[in-house]
Amino acid sequence: ALAAPPAALTTALWLAAAVLGAAGLTTAAAVPQWRFRVHRWEVTDTAVYTASGWLWQEWRVAPMSRIQTVDTHRGPLQRLFGLADVVITTASAAGPISIAGLDGERAERVAAELTEAAHSTEGDAT
Repeated sequence: ALAAPPAALTTALWLAAAVLGAAGLTTAAAVPQWRFRVHRWEVTDTAVYTASGWLWQEWRVAPMSRIQTVDTHRGPLQRLFGLADVVITTASAAGPISIAGLDGERAERVAAELTEAAHSTEGDAT
C-alpha cells in the first residue's frame, strides 16, 4: 500500500493551487477590461488609426495613400471563436498595422473597405 503524503506537503500543494487559482481568476477578470481600455482602432476617409500596448502604448497612423496590402489572418483559436485580425501593410519601417480580435465578418468588411479606399486614393504607397 502507498503511504499517505506528509501533512505539510499536502498543505503546501493546496496553498499553491489556491494561489495559482486566484492569480488565474484575477487575470481572467482584469485582462479583458485592460485590453478594452488600451486597444483602439478607427478607419476614416484619409487614414487608419490604431492604439495598442499594455505597458508601452503605441499610436499608429497609416494614410490611405501609403497602404500597400490589406490581409486578414485567422489562427485555429480565432477560427474556433469566429474572430480574425486585419493586417495593413504600409510603406513604413515600423512594420504592418494590425487590428486584432475582430468578428470574422466585420474583419472581411473592414479589409474590403480599406482595399477599395486605398485603391481609389492617389498616392505612391512607397
